Amino acid sequence: MKNSVLTVFTAVVFFTGCNSVPDGNLTKSGLDKKNFETEVKGKQTGLYVLKNANGMEVCITNFGGRIVSVMVPDQDGQMKDVVLGFDSIQDYINIPSDFGAAIGRYANRIGNGTFELDGVRYDLPKNNFGHTLHGGPNGFQYIPFDVVQADDKTLELTHLSEDGAEGFPGNLTSKVTYTLAEDNTLRIRYEAETDKPTVVNMTNHTYFNLDGDPDVENSGFLLTIHADEYTPVDSTFMTTGEILPVESTPMDFRVPVAIGARINDYSFIQLKNGNGYDHNWVLNTGGDPAKIAATLESPKTGIILDVYTTEPGIQFYAGNFLDGTVKGKKGKVYRQRTAVCLETQKYPDTPNKKDWPSAILRPGEKYISETIFKFSVKI
Repeated sequence: MKNSVLTVFTAVVFFTGCNSVPDGNLTKSGLDKKNFETEVKGKQTGLYVLKNANGMEVCITNFGGRIVSVMVPDQDGQMKDVVLGFDSIQDYINIPSDFGAAIGRYANRIGNGTFELDGVRYDLPKNNFGHTLHGGPNGFQYIPFDVVQADDKTLELTHLSEDGAEGFPGNLTSKVTYTLAEDNTLRIRYEAETDKPTVVNMTNHTYFNLDGDPDVENSGFLLTIHADEYTPVDSTFMTTGEILPVESTPMDFRVPVAIGARINDYSFIQLKNGNGYDHNWVLNTGGDPAKIAATLESPKTGIILDVYTTEPGIQFYAGNFLDGTVKGKKGKVYRQRTAVCLETQKYPDTPNKKDWPSAILRPGEKYISETIFKFSVKI
């Protein structure tokens, strides 16, 4: 696949303010910055635009640290917005979603909403089939981050999650840094420190549609995941504690496979349990951010997304629970499986599975995680 790449774009998330088109209000993706200005929990929200010399544009709101739009050129040089989202901050506030969000404190699920750390049991709010999902009902995706624009290529979002917030121990100071590079790589760096032992697992929950057309489902997208194993789930989407081989199963994406080729094969119990693909893959990359973890490609537009990460796992979610009840940007209805999430992470429920890569953060330590979304086109 790499031999066929004509142009490589490296997208490092970067905020330059919302003056991306001549009128100063509308972005290249058609967003109006005024529609993102309000006050939430005593803090101002806004929209920030990153762009580079190649014409790539990334728009982000500090409400939940959400990526709202990503404009990249397709194989014909036409600009496409390749992520789902909303046109206004009120939709993000009023319609529960994880669109584009910075997820914390703990991405994915914690079993039965509880874990034990250093002999102390912590009980968390349950918001998903009896488990705690994405930090609970008031996770980071629903809070306004503080904003510091360091320079013309970097935006830092910070948040203090107080001791006991959503049941988690420790005052946790977290930072999400977005940087946009000239080669169209979007780099997201997560950092956190705590004053008590706690657990941390942050990720980004952008929904990608590389056709730039949410009217079209994702079944034709080609997906590669560099993983020999995955973590199976039960009927409540909770990991069982097993790590199983992908060999000879519909979970094998070691070579490019159309997402829709096997997604409805519910005779394979994992696809039935996940309502399609909604699983964690155990990456072969060993936390090396120079190695590709996953690749998503649209045969229609030629847009390619390579994902790199320092994390041991990646959650591939095929948008199974989008159901046509939500309208996004430009009034588009978001139907089932219209987009793909590739969430780099510690494995789900790691705090309760002691043999898996640890998510524990202690005072004096620093949590650091990186995700890189690298865009290119293919002829």
